[in-house]
Amino acid sequence: MQISGAGKAGEDPAGASAEFNQALMRQTLNTELLRVKALIATAALFLLISGSTDIFAPEIVKWIWPSRIGVLAIYTILPSFIAFETLVLFRIKADIRHGRDVPVVWRYVSALVETSLPTLVLVLQIEGIGPEKALGFGTPLVYFIFIILSTLRLDFWLSSFTGLVAAAELLTVALVNRPTIDVSQNPEIYYHGERSFIILLCGILAGAVGVQLRRQFAASIEAASARDRVTDLFGQHVSPQVVERLMKEGTAEARDIRHVAVMFVDFRGFTAASRSKTPQEVVDRLDGAFAVLVEILERHGGIVNKFLGDGFLALFGAPFESQDAAAQAVEAAREMVAAMQRVNTASSWPLRIGIGIHLGEVVAGSIGSPRRKEYTVIGDTVNFASRLEALNKEFDSQLLISAEVRQAAGDGARDAVFHGEVAVRGYDRPFEVWQLQ
Repeated sequence: MQISGAGKAGEDPAGASAEFNQALMRQTLNTELLRVKALIATAALFLLISGSTDIFAPEIVKWIWPSRIGVLAIYTILPSFIAFETLVLFRIKADIRHGRDVPVVWRYVSALVETSLPTLVLVLQIEGIGPEKALGFGTPLVYFIFIILSTLRLDFWLSSFTGLVAAAELLTVALVNRPTIDVSQNPEIYYHGERSFIILLCGILAGAVGVQLRRQFAASIEAASARDRVTDLFGQHVSPQVVERLMKEGTAEARDIRHVAVMFVDFRGFTAASRSKTPQEVVDRLDGAFAVLVEILERHGGIVNKFLGDGFLALFGAPFESQDAAAQAVEAAREMVAAMQRVNTASSWPLRIGIGIHLGEVVAGSIGSPRRKEYTVIGDTVNFASRLEALNKEFDSQLLISAEVRQAAGDGARDAVFHGEVAVRGYDRPFEVWQLQ
């Protein structure tokens, strides 16, 4: 077997940073999308309640809106607000689809328009039932809906701006037509000022919450990006299944006993044939052959545990258990032999494959030094599978299996040809060897 290795260039830090920023922007837009949907649903609910009250309890509507003009105004304002937010919704969706951010100016304009809705309704109510009743009714509380939902903008200044607009507009409406702003002559000013201050403070607190949410999103995205980079890099060297298992285990050194089918694959005579080829030709030929074989292997539930120059060690039943490991291995091996025969017909450098499969117990887990470990399997099952593959040269065969594999594979190996009890290098007794076509 020829042993070879190759290096890989590192990740581009600038590319990773751009990818992180893009992911964070996408997450921010998704939360903004959720905020807009919540506003549309809230406005629709208010519209439904207003319509139902107008139909089933008109006396309540008449108390709130002595003039019918106010009711008609509400039926105009709420649908207009829903239409505005719907436009915002489609704009954000388009930005997400094209991978671009919403302009900052547009965000502030949107916040100003949204937060001014309660102010407009409040002005209409004051015209209808007077300032005392209107300011003491539920409309001023609507500002808190916009302030709470502003946390989903994940922007401290936008939430603070929302609180500032709400506080300033409420205070302005409350003080309009007041004869004086002297607290001693008009103590209500203190009441309205305190309430507006609380609204402003709520906006600032909402901004602080939004910032914390943004940090958590950023940390989650950074952790996920790091995990993906590790998975992508690690997945270039071992199978995705092994990566998944190792990511779950972390630094744990848990090892377990597995009943697996071990497959050794080698290209017969490859080392001698490669002497007349350039290094690039050797690598290209191996990559092409491995691409075909590994795809078949994984499709049948196997994994490549490690590449060994011009061959590899494959497992069925580890790291995840399988009740049909032997049958899966046999089926995959047959297809691999047939696939190589088809590839050879179109290649100027035909490769003769040799496969050995044995079934038994192994110790599976992360093995190595404290600084570097790898997921692998150890045990006599692995050694015997390697010796079995080497016997292909003696029998001029391509696919040899042990008696354990033939028995466990069932109908999948009934046509196996018996070579008798064969002496195997490294063992002091002969073993049954079977050949599959």
